[in-house]
Amino acid sequence: MGGRIVLRLDRMMAERGRSLNWLADRVGITNVNLSKIKNNRVSAIRFSTLAAICDALDCVPGDILDYEDDDGDAEDAG
Repeated sequence: MGGRIVLRLDRMMAERGRSLNWLADRVGITNVNLSKIKNNRVSAIRFSTLAAICDALDCVPGDILDYEDDDGDAEDAG
């Protein structure tokens, strides 16, 4: 039992044609920290950061958050 939340920020950035540098500048965080978020190397994300990312990419949290169950099956979180 138990799954995990997976960030699909890379997918949304590609869909929007936006670079890591561009997004980091808009969100106001370092490239290193944004890269960690993009590559799912974080265990938590502040709601304010998530909101800033969504504002910059013109999306909603459900567009970049997925839930993976223990079998590795992804379900849309939105």
